[in-house]
Amino acid sequence: MSYNILLGITGGIAAYKTASLASRLIQSGYDVHTVMTEAAREFISPLTFRSLTQNPVETEMFTPPSHHNVKHISLADRADLIVVAPATANFISRLARGMGDDLLSTVMLASRAPVILAPAMNVNMLNKKSVQENICLLEDRGYRIISSGDGYLACGVTGKGRMAEPAEIHAAIEEEIIPSDLQGRKLLITAGPTREDLDKVRFLSNYSSGKMGYALARKAAKRGAEVHLISGPTSLKSPLSCHITEVKSAREMYDRSLEIFPDVDAAVLAAAVADYRPERIESGKLKKQERDGLTVSFKENPDILKSLVANKNKDQLIVGFAAEAENVLDNARDKLNKKGADMLVANDISQKDEGFGSDHNSGYLLSSDEELKITRRSKEEMADIILDKLKEIF
Repeated sequence: MSYNILLGITGGIAAYKTASLASRLIQSGYDVHTVMTEAAREFISPLTFRSLTQNPVETEMFTPPSHHNVKHISLADRADLIVVAPATANFISRLARGMGDDLLSTVMLASRAPVILAPAMNVNMLNKKSVQENICLLEDRGYRIISSGDGYLACGVTGKGRMAEPAEIHAAIEEEIIPSDLQGRKLLITAGPTREDLDKVRFLSNYSSGKMGYALARKAAKRGAEVHLISGPTSLKSPLSCHITEVKSAREMYDRSLEIFPDVDAAVLAAAVADYRPERIESGKLKKQERDGLTVSFKENPDILKSLVANKNKDQLIVGFAAEAENVLDNARDKLNKKGADMLVANDISQKDEGFGSDHNSGYLLSSDEELKITRRSKEEMADIILDKLKEIF
């Protein structure tokens, strides 16, 4: 599910930081729609947010409705969450009094979505009794306030009043909007490639970046699950709130998976594991052959998916992955039947800018009684689709 966030921007110098917040939200898979006040446009251009969100930026209260679509009502109904950053003293005052004298305030009056406010103003304004009363009044009404920080202010003084940093606001948004529907569940997730050594300086691997597995780990942890992530070699930042085991080879991933699996509710095997490894690893460095080229003999690696299926109890679930370049659906059905997983995610790696190394994915989610086609979307969004289906089976 793609959540719709309405991002409100009012007239403060901190509006420049909101561009970073918008970028973070888009990268997390949210659908972001921006409403700017007239004063906000004095500090930052609407084009900035149009470029970042790929959605129109709304600024005018009075524009002709189309197809019975009244602008402030449609914006209000669409929003799953409203975030105002920065929220100036003037806007907070008008909001506390229930005023609807511009597009943003009118949308907020018409919406039933939860609201997060990130105040930003001069320290003396923030400390004014009337402003504090307005903030307390909005908190009593259920608005979430992200406290201002201390630091150097645009007016040249140092004190409290800086808008919270985009990372802090982003974290508050995710706390508000992401359900804790996997609370109490334990998940094993594998991610990334494996490496099989040829000698002391060379190895065989694949193009997997680990992005899909890491997205699953991040999303599952945010939804309340205890996540055990087994990761092959990647350059990705470790997801927060996850137990991480780093491995290199397919056999190491196999050993760690079988070790952790008995204590989890489900295993999601997103790693691209090598099917074969060299039969012999040179103790030094393979020298270039003068004639006849180089011949390497391989032996089969243990099958992690097949082994976990063989060892699972009746309450455990297993999700496998299949990277296919042709006959995607047929090959995926065949793998699901042969391996006995509860679900299988099939990716079409022949598609341009999808799959290995990309931030996007598409494919199919298969089970014994369902085939769900997943159109192109971010790997963060795809992770939520997989976890939603896992939650249904739980």
